Amino acid sequence: MQANHELSRVSVSFDESNLVPNAGLLPAAVLAQRIDLSGLIDSRLHLAKHGANSGAKALTVIGAMLAGGDSIDDVAVLRAGAAASLFDGTRAPSTVGSWLRAHKWSNVRQLDAISRELLARLWAAGAGPTDLAAPLTIDLDSTIVEVHGRAKQGAAFGYTGVRGYHPPLATCAQTGQVLMSRLRGGSAGAARGAASFLTETISRVRNAGGTGQLTVRADSAFYSKKVLATAAKFDVRFSVTARQDKRVRAAIDAIADDAWQSIPYGCRRRRSPAPTSPRSRSPSSPATAGTPVRSASWSAGSGRHLARSWRCSPPGTSTPSSPTGICHWPRWRPTTAGTRSSSSQPSSCTSRTEQEGLQITSGRFMANAAWLALTVMAHNLGRAVGQLAGPDLQRATASTLRRKVFTMPGRLVHSGRRRHLRLPENWPWRDAITTALTAVTATPMRC
Repeated sequence: MQANHELSRVSVSFDESNLVPNAGLLPAAVLAQRIDLSGLIDSRLHLAKHGANSGAKALTVIGAMLAGGDSIDDVAVLRAGAAASLFDGTRAPSTVGSWLRAHKWSNVRQLDAISRELLARLWAAGAGPTDLAAPLTIDLDSTIVEVHGRAKQGAAFGYTGVRGYHPPLATCAQTGQVLMSRLRGGSAGAARGAASFLTETISRVRNAGGTGQLTVRADSAFYSKKVLATAAKFDVRFSVTARQDKRVRAAIDAIADDAWQSIPYGCRRRRSPAPTSPRSRSPSSPATAGTPVRSASWSAGSGRHLARSWRCSPPGTSTPSSPTGICHWPRWRPTTAGTRSSSSQPSSCTSRTEQEGLQITSGRFMANAAWLALTVMAHNLGRAVGQLAGPDLQRATASTLRRKVFTMPGRLVHSGRRRHLRLPENWPWRDAITTALTAVTATPMRC
């Protein structure tokens, strides 16, 4: 940010008609074309009003989200400079707003079906798990989407004391892609509708081609007979933190001091004792196996006088592993692109997440539900580009992909009736972007 010349004397003018502010969206746009996402939306989404060119309107929102937009007005970034010439199917913010507000619940479910098919097409294009026959892990959690003001339908105060919405999310630990989402009111409990939500998530994974053993991880909010019975019904293994009622706490207190062993979590983790064998049994779990207990040390207080205590969490599980392995495995939390994890909840398998870009933009509940569905599509499309870009960006978060790829500027030039993007010299991630473009171009075109 330092220069040898006086920066205040640099003149500014907004008159470069050939500049594309978000030229890095090209790999995502090409991939959307190759898998025919626009045609899929046009064929399956049927609005009573403002339904013309739904594919173009949806891709306008998705492109703006990938570039960092979090409101309807932000779609205008795709119409600046030469971006309107490169991505010539974009729509204006007013058009997108009318289109979103026209959604009904049936239309939101149509978007869910589109998201389901999009996931299958991305995995078929190689932008998914490396081996579809290998075991996959599904992380269940819910997130609080804070809103301001009282004009948003369905927004309410939840258990955190924050006004907003409370949607659940299911993510694939191996790819960081969102498998399923559903907008709910802010006062909804974390596990409300969790059984049907898990059923649909499993169906999506199977529809996308995942044939290996599935394991679902969740915190104690999803610990219920219905959820665990649903997992058992579809032969899905589970690791869900058990609720600590009186019987469970009594069983933990009965563990002898010499029955605990240390689990090394690495240089940044404290040593956490765990029993060498299962010691307690969940009173409400359909599983017949006992439950090991993980206990982490923590401090409470301020100043020089700190109270030392232990925080215990018994993970109810059907995973065939040693007690030490069972206690260690839920602590491995994948960095899902587009989420920020909190390590302040040691009993949580997936941690509380906050979806980047997941901002509620309308006062109508169905418009916000449609916005959430489009956010999931944008997230998975961005993750697909990261998957195809090679090892440097395979595990990149949404903000990293945005900074390194999607917001890269370029200059659009025309030569011999062809368009050519001139990109910044010495761009640090040029090799990854070139790799992604090569892989995307090699994807068979869907008609």
